[in-house]
Amino acid sequence: MTSQNDALEAARRVIDRINSTIGRGVAWAALALVAVQFTAVVLRYVFGIGWIWVEESIVYLHASVFMAGAAYTLLGDGHVRVDIFYREAGTETRAWVDLAGTIFFLWPVSLLIAIKGWPYVAASWAILEGSPETSGIPAVFVLKSLILVFALTMLLQGASMAASAVMTLRKAGGAQ
Repeated sequence: MTSQNDALEAARRVIDRINSTIGRGVAWAALALVAVQFTAVVLRYVFGIGWIWVEESIVYLHASVFMAGAAYTLLGDGHVRVDIFYREAGTETRAWVDLAGTIFFLWPVSLLIAIKGWPYVAASWAILEGSPETSGIPAVFVLKSLILVFALTMLLQGASMAASAVMTLRKAGGAQ
């Protein structure tokens, strides 16, 4: 069991490192989002100037923060949880809840998003879809790709959570 636990731990660390790196990058996108939004408001309401590409960049940054940052938030246990008993539960019960939640909710929903999102994203890439506005950002296909980034990173973070839960349950059961 030790070699299996070592393999699970190694996989968990790689996944967590990937999502942590993405999350730290997305944190900079959040800072950029605030700066661009502030600039857009000042330009529009103080100087009466507006550029479509600036407005669209706010959408791109906002989508990046939420779609690419979701798995990082899950890694840090920052998602909203309906906490009926989880907070007061023991380590083994929490591991069972995390494992069941991953298997029965997180993975199926993430897979559904990936399966349903793939044709949508592929069609956008096939035509290199751009903004419908003349001076907009010509990379809507990149924006839509965040759907698949979201699904993939959530699936991976679910695998990390499942590995952690399995290791916790093995330890609680006495199997090392």
